[in-house]
Amino acid sequence: MYKIVAKLERLDETAKHFLENFSGQIRFKVFQNGKLCIYKRFAVFLKLKYCKIKKSTIFASSFESAVIPYFSYMETALRQKRNKNNIHTMKTINTRRSIRKYAGKEVSEELLNRLLSETSRTQTMGNLQLYSVVVTRSEEGKRQLAPAHFNQPMVTEAPVVLTICADFHRTSVWCRHRKAEPGYDNMLSFVNASIDALLFTQTFCNLAEEEGLGCCYLGTTVYMPQMIIEALHLPSLVMPVATITLGWPAECPPLTDRLGTDAFVHKEHYHDYSAEDIDRLYAYKESLEENRHFCEINQKETLAQIFTDIRYTKKDNESMSAGLMETLKKQGFL
Repeated sequence: MYKIVAKLERLDETAKHFLENFSGQIRFKVFQNGKLCIYKRFAVFLKLKYCKIKKSTIFASSFESAVIPYFSYMETALRQKRNKNNIHTMKTINTRRSIRKYAGKEVSEELLNRLLSETSRTQTMGNLQLYSVVVTRSEEGKRQLAPAHFNQPMVTEAPVVLTICADFHRTSVWCRHRKAEPGYDNMLSFVNASIDALLFTQTFCNLAEEEGLGCCYLGTTVYMPQMIIEALHLPSLVMPVATITLGWPAECPPLTDRLGTDAFVHKEHYHDYSAEDIDRLYAYKESLEENRHFCEINQKETLAQIFTDIRYTKKDNESMSAGLMETLKKQGFL
């Protein structure tokens, strides 16, 4: 039996209540018309008149097909209200999290194409749009990409994998077909195209999360780029710089910590950090139970040692840097 917990007469107050009391504990979803019922970690959607609750309970057997996995109530409710009022402001940024587990539901071509089209409005150098996006949906395609990302399971489990590339190839081909000789086989051009590609990546993530999709940014893209280049048949002057796994969330992990603005905002000029500054700025991060646990299980004295000695070591950085430079040469940027 599913008990009705909330009715949706005042979205803001209800959303605030759920955010404060149930964030990360209950899975729920809101529809344009209907009622929201919550039972343990699932939700049931009733196709009845919006905001009208006539009964206090329903039987699950009557609505089996309506049982749905996690969807952020606050983000969805606010998005519905925003769309209704035609107000376009991003509300998910303060509750965004990386999603690595996905529900067995496809991301439609229509939705993906719309998001990619909207993302193309992001900033770009000289209005050249120095990026390309390779969409991978096939199981075989994802299996080929997985080793380049250390076989992280979300690469093969996500409905969609997007590889965003710094691309001066298309622009160079355009130039040659228009009696213009391009000069973009250099480091500056790679940097410019990479910035374009990363701006596109972030804008896409913001728009996708506004739609209720979950994504995970894979920094591993630049660790072994040659494997990705071969898997995706990338031509010269095309370099993979970011990967996004995309799908409908099947988890709601806790929000990760962030440093405060006083850690990274410098007024008028750069102010270097004293030992006292570091103690103050990193005190909260270092005090978190999960971070203290990392140190304990890895037998490290400080959290910083987790990064320097285990996660991002000097040896690995130098080795992968050499591989990155070699790949840039092969792709014609050096």
